[in-house]
Amino acid sequence: MIFFEDFSTFISIGPFHIQWYAIVILCGACFAYFLGQYRFKQLGYDKEILSDYFFALLFIGIIGARIWYVIFTYNEMYAANPMEIFAIWHGGLAIQGGIFTGLIYSYFFFKKRNIPFLVAGDAIMPGVLIAQACGRWGNFFNHEAFGGEVSLNFLQSLHLPQFIIDNMYIGGAYHHPTFLYESVGNLIAFLLIIFVIRRFQKHIGIQFFSYFVLYGVVRFFVEGLRTDSLMFGPIRMAQLISIVFLVVGIIGIVYVHLKGQKVDEFQVE
Repeated sequence: MIFFEDFSTFISIGPFHIQWYAIVILCGACFAYFLGQYRFKQLGYDKEILSDYFFALLFIGIIGARIWYVIFTYNEMYAANPMEIFAIWHGGLAIQGGIFTGLIYSYFFFKKRNIPFLVAGDAIMPGVLIAQACGRWGNFFNHEAFGGEVSLNFLQSLHLPQFIIDNMYIGGAYHHPTFLYESVGNLIAFLLIIFVIRRFQKHIGIQFFSYFVLYGVVRFFVEGLRTDSLMFGPIRMAQLISIVFLVVGIIGIVYVHLKGQKVDEFQVE
């Protein structure tokens, strides 16, 4: 048993390796799970409803994120070795694909249990931001999802810990720590929803749609700095989806504000 065999590996047990990539994703997912349980209990639901939901969602979300990534990188990364598609510990999860598959699964899961989708969304989606913030550190340990070249002085001007600066030296140059930008941005978005938007929320669904607005803004700007964007022709796919998220979020907020159910009128059936 060897801990920290290399920068990307948490523990090695014989031929088996557990990567930091997996550890940080699971930590973020667990935080989202326990926060969701807490919110469900506050709403009057059995918090154990999320037990079955969580494990299936995690699996489906990872599969969706992997498929989305493979679709846009197949020719460059997997055509010569298709079996590498299954090596997710090497990195390569596009979170927006996981969001799509997770939303579809969530809709049918909560519909079957007669739980309003937007009620569940308000309870769950803020925690997703923390899961995403943690997941970006997996990119850091894999030395991926970084931005364009910058100077050492630029990184030092950000007052970053030395271990981050050292590991932003990739391929003979220092790079933007875009993993950190997005991680911090998602954390700020989470705090805004929890401590500001939730406090003044009057209609069900506001937190859910706020997620798409805030995450869309964060991802759009961070994606513009990255060097490994998934492309659709000349378009950065993540920026295009971020615009879609932003538009859907704004329309959703306006709709629930005008026609949605008020929070103080909601009762668990």
